[in-house]
Amino acid sequence: MVRLIGVVVSIGLADSLNPTTIAPALYLAAGEHPRARVIEFTVAVFLVYFVGGALVALGPGQLLLSLVPKPDQEDRNVLEVVAGAAIILAAVLVWRNRARLRDRTPTSFNPERKSSALLGATITAVELPTAFPYFAAIAAIVGSGLDPVRQLILLVLFNVCFVLPLLGIVATLWLAGDRADRVLSVARNFLHKHWPALLAGVALLAGIFVVLLGATGLVGKGHGHLGRFMRHVRRLLGH
Repeated sequence: MVRLIGVVVSIGLADSLNPTTIAPALYLAAGEHPRARVIEFTVAVFLVYFVGGALVALGPGQLLLSLVPKPDQEDRNVLEVVAGAAIILAAVLVWRNRARLRDRTPTSFNPERKSSALLGATITAVELPTAFPYFAAIAAIVGSGLDPVRQLILLVLFNVCFVLPLLGIVATLWLAGDRADRVLSVARNFLHKHWPALLAGVALLAGIFVVLLGATGLVGKGHGHLGRFMRHVRRLLGH
């Protein structure tokens, strides 16, 4: 369980550096009633992401698990390695395309023309189908063999990590007082210029951490050989 918490937290923190949620929150923080609007936005993002993940984990995830042999500890270690490798690959792709991503115009929206909660729910619902780090975490959670209640608790933990930057914006608005707009303006400019490199770096660290967790589990049980690792991969894939 402790190992799985480490996987969930590391992937959640990497996934939290998401400009599609942070950028709108920063703009809302510069408008009228900033604290209330950012809180509404954050709650909506959390709820939609959590409910979407829960539907996947407790629906198709459980169905898929029922069709394959119940994964043992070695299989779960392999899943950790595969999930970490996928995150590392994503980090490399983001780094290689960082200039194009940095120059990409963010999705336009007018926060004054819709509620903050609706804005957060809409953005998250649109992004959810392509949330590959989230799906990697869900795969690790579903493959853990834990009961549904503990799986939901882990999903809550993931989503708390995911909205941490948004909670940081709320905390800044609450604690910085008159300086909040200046502080968040600096954050907004930094994010616009450097978010791809920052995301790639954090994702790389998270991926390496998850791979090491899985690899140490395999090596610790004397199953560190490549051949046995590949047999477990083929077993999980149904071959």
